[in-house]
Amino acid sequence: MTAKDILFRIALLTTHCFGGLILTAQVNVKESSTPPRPDTLKIIQIISAGNMRQITVNDSTVLETLAGKAVVKHENTILHGDSIVIHKRLGTVEVFGNLHIIDSNSVHTYAQYLKYLGKEKIAYLKKNVRLSDGKSQLYTNDLEYNLATGIAIYKGGGKVITEKTTLTSNDGIYYAQTKDIFFKNNVRMKDPKYTMTADSLQYNSEFKTAYFISPTTIVSNEGVIETSSGSYNIQTGEALFYDNPVFRDKKRYIRGNKMAFDEKTGIIQIEGNGKVVDTEEKVIVLGNQILINKKNNSFLATRKPVMIFYKDRDSTYISADTLFSGKNSRKIFPNDKKDTLRNTSLSKIDSVRFFNGFHNVKIFNDSLQAVSDSLYYSTEDSTFKLMNNPVCWNNSSQVKGDTINLLIQNQKAKELKVINNAILINQTKEGFFNQVAGRYLEAIFINGNIDKAFVKGSPVQLLCKYVNEYYLKENDCIHIIASIEAIYADEKLIQKDNWLQLDKGNIVAINGLDGYALPKLIDRFEY
Repeated sequence: MTAKDILFRIALLTTHCFGGLILTAQVNVKESSTPPRPDTLKIIQIISAGNMRQITVNDSTVLETLAGKAVVKHENTILHGDSIVIHKRLGTVEVFGNLHIIDSNSVHTYAQYLKYLGKEKIAYLKKNVRLSDGKSQLYTNDLEYNLATGIAIYKGGGKVITEKTTLTSNDGIYYAQTKDIFFKNNVRMKDPKYTMTADSLQYNSEFKTAYFISPTTIVSNEGVIETSSGSYNIQTGEALFYDNPVFRDKKRYIRGNKMAFDEKTGIIQIEGNGKVVDTEEKVIVLGNQILINKKNNSFLATRKPVMIFYKDRDSTYISADTLFSGKNSRKIFPNDKKDTLRNTSLSKIDSVRFFNGFHNVKIFNDSLQAVSDSLYYSTEDSTFKLMNNPVCWNNSSQVKGDTINLLIQNQKAKELKVINNAILINQTKEGFFNQVAGRYLEAIFINGNIDKAFVKGSPVQLLCKYVNEYYLKENDCIHIIASIEAIYADEKLIQKDNWLQLDKGNIVAINGLDGYALPKLIDRFEY
């Protein structure tokens, strides 16, 4: 052993006893003909090691090697490893075996190999790499970590685990300061409640929120969501979807310009060009704002909503200022409904869907059109109840009254009942009108057209057209058949206008028609 070696070991031992040796990347000018740049001067402090030695490779390369629980520090970064090699001139560090990096921002990184560039503060880690920020764990086999910017990049596959959520992708970028991770290529997010796949995805481990930045598919027990942008908070279960998202399950298809979903309340809110298709109830709802409550299976549609009942090729369209639908519970008994001694223990709960329309209600299908202020419809009896000044049109006929009940069968009108102040007006081919009025009116439809109308109440009024020199003909009042109460009266001549008013079968007012006998008119009405 030379005297030079003895002096170096004494100096090394003395410095270690006083708390560490400070080595610099400053190179003696004699060792290299090219002087180092000022920004390459880095201080790497040796904290501890089982044994240490200095190796001179050549005139320009001097290495410091540490073995046995070696620890070094560079600025605010501490490096642990089984063995460490320091290149003084280049300011680089290599760590072999059980690497542990402790960064100033409380990020801990583990691996089996590290090459650290002191000048750039960039760490290249390989084999069983794990990065932890206290919120999530990042796993990969190849990681580039810039400790100056807090940005870590992996390629060739990696995954992030946050509590019960696992995200995997081919490539990823981690930002330590904001706790954001960008996943790229073959992204998959797995959670006990759902599975998410995308080409790219941003995730924030601090707020446990996923941000959708590319076409994304989310599959869960609730259904399937397709979106291109938006966010989902794993903790709160709140989600926002933009750019025409779509939701599908076994019963529904939902889409809109924007969609918000709250898992706790079960509320789905759709904004702009909303569409809901209920394949079970055969109903389509359109609107610029639609609220859906999945827990009680109801919806509220506003901003020019339209509801479509469809079956086969027939459809009924309903519009209003506001449309609402829900379900009413009812008991189903195994015995006959009229049996008052039914066994309630054998009964079961069923639900019946109902629909409400509020203000400016309009109904349209091939056989009938209607307007009213409000509407109620139940799937239990397939009857529309139109209230507050309702009016219905069927081909050349118009019906109005205080309340109209309209029975629909196979999306065609089957029966119509008017309660209070009923009026039926029928236009003839010649352009004249038949009119009948009463307290109650009932119309029967055949093939979607009014075939017969029954009028009851006090008083009943009938006005028929007149042709051929003011004589009524046999078929002048087709589609109008009076009830039993309105078909008998004493024989009297009808004069002038063909207006007949009866009260419980008794004539109370006549304006008559020249040359035509009342019995002849009455004989034309058949019950």
